[in-house]
Amino acid sequence: MNPISLASGVVPEFGPVATIQAAQTGGFDAVGLWIENRDWNGALLRDARAALADSGLPLLDVEVIWLKPDNAMDDHRRTLDIGIELGAANVLCVSSDPDHGATAARLAELCRHVEGSGMRVALEFGIFTEVKDLASALAILDRVGHPNRALLLDPIHIDRSGSTLAGLADIDPGLLPYAQICDAPAARPDPADFEAVIIDAIDLREQCGDGALPLRTFHAALPPGTPLSVELRSKKLRDAYPDAGARAREVAEATRRWLGSL
Repeated sequence: MNPISLASGVVPEFGPVATIQAAQTGGFDAVGLWIENRDWNGALLRDARAALADSGLPLLDVEVIWLKPDNAMDDHRRTLDIGIELGAANVLCVSSDPDHGATAARLAELCRHVEGSGMRVALEFGIFTEVKDLASALAILDRVGHPNRALLLDPIHIDRSGSTLAGLADIDPGLLPYAQICDAPAARPDPADFEAVIIDAIDLREQCGDGALPLRTFHAALPPGTPLSVELRSKKLRDAYPDAGARAREVAEATRRWLGSL
């Protein structure tokens, strides 16, 4: 069965230490953390490192590096350095730069920054970004060309972008160090309605098997044993489980039930 990681988006109202503790309470195999550079001082870094050590959980990823035409690479390098300090295996990146050549150049710069650390720089596509589909993401990664580059697949973004699952099995498995997973309703938001797109992404996701996404096909196309970051952003779950540990447990148990049914 695939290792499962608690994505920070499952518990977005909680800080890094509470997120790690929730992943441990919920019985996850790993955890992911949201990095807001302005919040990360020496004390928080020490507390997060201690919480990871106490939990015994590996840090699957940190997020998010959001590439924009006018933002400073120093901020992104700071996110990478925090991830490296914590032992993160991956960093999640998205891009709002319509210039795909500039996106590729910046991703290559990030890849060079993490050389020797073991960290992978994973590009995620989605209709809320300027890398809107799978084909665009793969073309950018071809231009990056660095061995630390990676592709992050999320089934909701595959579906909402109109990308198909048919070509997933042809992707170089070396580009897929991990993947995200969740389910979602069949109804797709209007891509021209940005607010509807965001609500769909952060409030309306569902437990694996409860929605309409072709998750079995998605899972079968991944390299065997791929770690899965359970990116279940759900207002329904947040309302039903205000306690982070209880919410994490509900998500972990449902995900493992679904994986066990495959």
